[in-house]
Amino acid sequence: MSGASEKAGVLNGFEETVKDFWASRPRRPHAGRKLAGVAAAIGHRYGIDPVVVRIALVVTTIFGGFGVPFYLLGWLFLPGESDEVSGFEGLIGRGRSSVSPAFAVVLMVLTVVSTGGSITGSWFDGGGLISCALIATALYLLHRSRGHENRPAPVAARTSYPAFTGNGAFTMTDTAEAPSPARGWDPLAADPAGWDLPDAPPVHEPRPTPSPSYRAPQRRPRSKVGSATFALAVLTAGAGVLAALDGAGWFTAQHIIGLVLGVVGIGLVTGAFTGGGRGLIGLAVPLAIAGMVLTTAPFENFDVRGGVGDFGATPVAVADVLPVYQHAAGDLDIDLTKVAAGAPYATTVSNGAGDTTVIVPETADVTFDCHTGAGEASCFGRSSDGVSQEALTGTDNGRDGVGGQQITLHVSNSVGNVEVRRG
Repeated sequence: MSGASEKAGVLNGFEETVKDFWASRPRRPHAGRKLAGVAAAIGHRYGIDPVVVRIALVVTTIFGGFGVPFYLLGWLFLPGESDEVSGFEGLIGRGRSSVSPAFAVVLMVLTVVSTGGSITGSWFDGGGLISCALIATALYLLHRSRGHENRPAPVAARTSYPAFTGNGAFTMTDTAEAPSPARGWDPLAADPAGWDLPDAPPVHEPRPTPSPSYRAPQRRPRSKVGSATFALAVLTAGAGVLAALDGAGWFTAQHIIGLVLGVVGIGLVTGAFTGGGRGLIGLAVPLAIAGMVLTTAPFENFDVRGGVGDFGATPVAVADVLPVYQHAAGDLDIDLTKVAAGAPYATTVSNGAGDTTVIVPETADVTFDCHTGAGEASCFGRSSDGVSQEALTGTDNGRDGVGGQQITLHVSNSVGNVEVRRG
């Protein structure tokens, strides 16, 4: 970086920022690391709480999968606190690194495999590329704004000097200190230390007495960010559940968890700058996992309304058939074989979690669509199995052909098996 730019703490242009980032890369510390110290290195380098970095890596791992290859890249290309170079540079002979060449090769293989998996195997289409772009942008902006702060001091390379072995011979080593000009070494293989007189004992200077105006550093008061965020998260969850019970269709389980997770995330970021809220990570991690499971399943049709437990209905007339049979959890069985022939009718059968079975008369003409978020759907001999499968749709007129009772069925499950058959 140029002198003018360094004094002003400003980087000119994209290329200069990238070059300066490489020249002043974060160093993985020995203390405060959880695994390899990548999150701690980034946090210490740019003055943010390492917990925020770890949460960002977890989020990008869940939504896109790039958090793992990014961590492996940091392990491979960020030097340790006392290393001359990174593990990759040590592999190609650029200097000394605590990462052995064999382990550097292992990290390279794991990085390639995890990168390919995050791009091609993500449940969120394009999530790997999006999370990669977000991480790169965040690092670039951090270095642009804070790259002049906390710049790590370079580690001086060790030089090999002849070291005396004590048996009249010398060996080359990179741990021996350079011989002092005052002492030198004896070509006759005598112990160099034997020619020197004992050094004078060190003089201990008295420690200065602190002035009367000196005050010991006071402990920073505990932040209330964690408590305030937790209370706001509970209120948000309660408001979402009440809205769902009142009939607001947008407030599904996924959306409610997403709102709560957003509140917790804001609290974590705020706590990183005010010194508090670390306990919120214990709430953020299970919420993120629950959100991932609900989104992946998916639970589009899950509703907090409806009963819990096994439920069955056997109407005997067209007027008895409800327009909607809705259940929250448990097995749901609807038997339409007892309904006396009459006017055409339609009904929707929706279940949150459990098996759903609908039985229709042998001669009925049924127009249907059957779907389950996770499980097996079987309708009139057609079936699908797995997660997020396409709905089974069509018309089945039975063995007698057209001319029977006309029924329109919409059957859906969030999790569980769906079966529509004749009885």
